[in-house]
Amino acid sequence: MVNLRCSLTLNERVAQGRRSPLSRVFLKMTASKCSLVSNCRVPGRSLGRSPIPPCCRLDQGFSLLETMTVIVVILTLASLATPTFRTLIVRGREAVLREDLFTLRTQIDRFTHDNERGPASLEELVEKEYMGNVPTDPFTGSNQTWQLDTENDSLSVDGSAPLGIADVHSGSPDASLEGTAYSSW
Repeated sequence: MVNLRCSLTLNERVAQGRRSPLSRVFLKMTASKCSLVSNCRVPGRSLGRSPIPPCCRLDQGFSLLETMTVIVVILTLASLATPTFRTLIVRGREAVLREDLFTLRTQIDRFTHDNERGPASLEELVEKEYMGNVPTDPFTGSNQTWQLDTENDSLSVDGSAPLGIADVHSGSPDASLEGTAYSSW
């Protein structure tokens, strides 16, 4: 059933007994707008003599109790969903960090294998076209905060090659959802 609300002015709602010719026209127009509602026409009476149609009465809104109940339900659902939403965001960042660390470590290993030394910096991997760019740490928001571990021994046969990067970690001091520090990954 389609339900349309009729809008009458306050003066016309109050003055139900005495109607001016203008208010009768307004009531006829309003009743024609409400013709889709089955209970808008009072049986046995014409529109000119009938009181305000039932669809136009003041008691057709929501009570304060009903409105407050709906607001409480919405707030309860929002308070239950917020921690889950935040956890999903952190899990997404952790997945990006794992992928970035895997990519960086793979490219460091390829560079080390090809050049018999570790890269001097992450930018050297970009310069030698092992990577397109240095990824951004998802927890610090910068690509300059990566913690770099250098090699202990030179990989070259004669030992003359400079020491380079052997491993990379996140620069974030935060702990993961599992409880381990991101800088230990």
